[in-house]
Amino acid sequence: MVGGRIEESKLPDKGSAVPAGRVVILAGPTASGKSALALALAEEFGGEIVNADSMQVYRDLPILTAQPDAAERARVPHHLYGFLSLADTCDAQGWAQRAAAEIAAILARGGLPIVVGGTGLYLRALIEGFSPMPAIPAAIRDQARDAVAQQGSAAIHAELRRHDPELAAKLPPGDRQRIARAHEVWLATGRPLSWWQAQPRIAPTPHRFHAFALMPERAALYAGIDARFLGMLARGAFDEVRQALAQPGRPEAGGRKALGFAELAAWATGRIDRETAVAAAQTASRRYAKRQLTWLRYQMPSANIISPDEPAMKFSQSSMAQMRQKIRDLMLTP
Repeated sequence: MVGGRIEESKLPDKGSAVPAGRVVILAGPTASGKSALALALAEEFGGEIVNADSMQVYRDLPILTAQPDAAERARVPHHLYGFLSLADTCDAQGWAQRAAAEIAAILARGGLPIVVGGTGLYLRALIEGFSPMPAIPAAIRDQARDAVAQQGSAAIHAELRRHDPELAAKLPPGDRQRIARAHEVWLATGRPLSWWQAQPRIAPTPHRFHAFALMPERAALYAGIDARFLGMLARGAFDEVRQALAQPGRPEAGGRKALGFAELAAWATGRIDRETAVAAAQTASRRYAKRQLTWLRYQMPSANIISPDEPAMKFSQSSMAQMRQKIRDLMLTP
C-alpha cells in the first residue's frame, strides 16, 4: 500500500510471456445468486473464484457486503475478498492489476479462474484494459473531498468546466463523488481527468473471456434484495456498521460506501429509526440493482444471458446443463 491506495505495478502487455488462458466471468446484479452459482461451477470444473465486487474487498463488512462465509471458502479457493481495511481505496485499475495476477496464478496451477461480481468498471478494466491513471496522494484526495463538502459540488463543477469542459459536460453538478474524483486528479497532476482517460489503454491480460450475465426478472430480484437485507440484519450487519463507525476514516470513503452502510449508520447514531433505515437501504439496493441490469444489457451484449428461476434465484437443470456445456466447450477449444 502507498498512502492508503493499492500500489500499482506494471502489468505485462499482450506481447509478454504471460500465457493466455480461459477465464469464466459471472456478472449480475446484487442478490442474483452469483456466489452460489460460482461455487457450484468451481467445484465441478476445478475452478477458483476471483471477486469482482468493489465492496467485497473490505474485511470489516463481510455480512453487509454478502461475502462468502468460512464454510464456502473452504470448499474452493476464493481470492480478493476482504483484503482491505475500511479506509483503504480500491479502484478499477488497482483491482484489475490484482485480478490479473490472481488469474495468472490460478492458470499456472491448472485451475479455471471464475471471476464473479457486479462492478461493471472492474469487469471492463479486466476485459478491455484501462487507461493509465496516476496515484493520488491521500492528502490531495482528502483536499478534493473537503472542497466539495465545504464549497458544494456545484461550485467545484463550475471550476471543472474551466479546466476540463469535456468531462464537466458529462457530469451533473450534483454528482459529488465523480466531481471530487475529477478535482483530485487535476490537483495532483495538473492535467484533466479526461486527458488521462484518453490515453492508450493498458490491456491487463491476454486471456480468452467467456461471460455469463445473470438477468433475473426485476420484481423477483427486488423481492430477493429486500429479503436478503433482512437476513443480513439478523446475522449482525448492524453490529458491523456500529464497529466500523468507531474506526477512523471519512464517511464517504472506502468500505463505508457499501450498500446499506449510510442508512444503518444513521440508525446507529440516532438520526433515523430502524424501520426508516431498513426501508431506505432496501430502496438504495434496488436502485443500484437496476443500474447494474442496465449496464449489463448495454455493456456486455455478447455475454450469455442466464435467468434464474423465481423466487429463490436458483437455476434450473436445463440452464445449468447449458452453462456446463459452454464451459466444457471453452476449456476444450484450442
